[in-house]
Amino acid sequence: DEVRRAVLDAGKELGFFQVVNHGVSAEAIRDMEAVCAEFFRLPAEEKAAFYSEDTDKPNRLFSSTTYELGDEKYWRDCLRLACGSPVGDTKNNWPDKPKKLREVVEKFVEPTRGVGMELLRLLCEGMGLRPDYFEGDLTGGDVIINVNHYPPCPAPGLTLGLPPHCDRNLITLLLQSTVPGLQVSYKGDWINVESVPNAFVVNFGHLLEASIH
Repeated sequence: DEVRRAVLDAGKELGFFQVVNHGVSAEAIRDMEAVCAEFFRLPAEEKAAFYSEDTDKPNRLFSSTTYELGDEKYWRDCLRLACGSPVGDTKNNWPDKPKKLREVVEKFVEPTRGVGMELLRLLCEGMGLRPDYFEGDLTGGDVIINVNHYPPCPAPGLTLGLPPHCDRNLITLLLQSTVPGLQVSYKGDWINVESVPNAFVVNFGHLLEASIH
């Protein structure tokens, strides 16, 4: 009951909270971070084969580092991967390198998806809804992973973080790096989100809000 109330209260008040002791192993998180870092260290010509500006393409690399002096840019590369449910059930193309990328990502996604589903169940119970309210079409699709990489910028004063926004999806689980940067808007103020090792920052999105009204 205490956990249900905490999830419900945090969701109503902020829409954000952090989860620790969630069951995703430190090893799975470490391997995930390592293999993604290895991908971004690949030579540019190897990564270019996976690059696409097609927003309908589920698995792709895209960038906002096209830099012209005087123009502010969102200075990041993003590797987007769609993992089928059940994990492994996907026809999407994956990068050829690193060789262990898909194996490691799918081992990370399976328990992480379980955390998300458990949080949704707790939220439903806290609101008096049936525990499986969100199961089915709303949660039966691909799990989308965005791996953001922020390369060094020759003019840091002209770089931008992401603008204020709300996620459009049902639920987001964010694994922060050791470098803080995430902020949450609360009653007109921007609050820094502490980077807690191996914790997930949970964000309830627009789809969830629309689904329970």
